[in-house]
Amino acid sequence: MNIQEISPILIYDDRCYHCSNFASVVKSFAGKKILIVGHYTDIGKKIKAEIFPKDYDPTRMFWFVTDKVAYGGRAGVFPLLFSILTSRSRKVPFKDVPLIYGDDCKTPMAFFMRTKTLLSNSQKIRLK
Repeated sequence: MNIQEISPILIYDDRCYHCSNFASVVKSFAGKKILIVGHYTDIGKKIKAEIFPKDYDPTRMFWFVTDKVAYGGRAGVFPLLFSILTSRSRKVPFKDVPLIYGDDCKTPMAFFMRTKTLLSNSQKIRLK
């Protein structure tokens, strides 16, 4: 799988209720501009295997992947917004990947913990 051909990609935690809602909001604004996949889906696992080292756990934050950089957490917010606002619709090489709505993290405390994690975690990985 060639990341450059399928980017931009949003990888979210598909086991988390609030993360799934976040992905749903992004999908409603982005339409077919961005491929949105869960961390635990087959396609999500394949994409992550190409981007991240084997001993790295990318599930602690969402990732926005372009053709050159993978932005994690806070670092991905502005590139994601920029992509939604400026990108044109494109043909997604995969059929529309359905969103998976997780049942974990439904409590108000979980919402605040996820928000704290989003604001405190940030990383950029240059793609080869």
